Amino acid sequence: MELLLDLNWWAIIVASLVSFAIGWPWYGPLFGTAWLDALGKTPDEIQPSPKPFIISLVTTLITAFVMAVIIACLGISTWFDGAVLGLAVGIGFIAASNISDAAFCGWSWKLVAIQSGYRVVYSIIMGIVLAIWQ
Repeated sequence: MELLLDLNWWAIIVASLVSFAIGWPWYGPLFGTAWLDALGKTPDEIQPSPKPFIISLVTTLITAFVMAVIIACLGISTWFDGAVLGLAVGIGFIAASNISDAAFCGWSWKLVAIQSGYRVVYSIIMGIVLAIWQ
């Protein structure tokens, strides 16, 4: 319980918001067209709705919280170690799970690369923010 009280909740919120915000350029100008193509959709087929954004923000907050706990337990305090942890979490947990899901769901490798790439990048940035702002 003491660990939870010692976490920097502002850092968790900021890391979540920054990581969530990376989604705009990632799924917009950087990979938006490729992502839609991998989904087999056109921009007209995507119905604007706040629901996926809310869910994504909540899951990003959960990820930031868990990363903050891991960082605190491991005593990580440098940007480099935070980045390494973020890379390990991004590849070892998130991308690996996405690849496993893709094998069963029939997702294209292009879709898996775009989705996993986003989460690996935001995990690295999240790890950096949480490591240096404790």
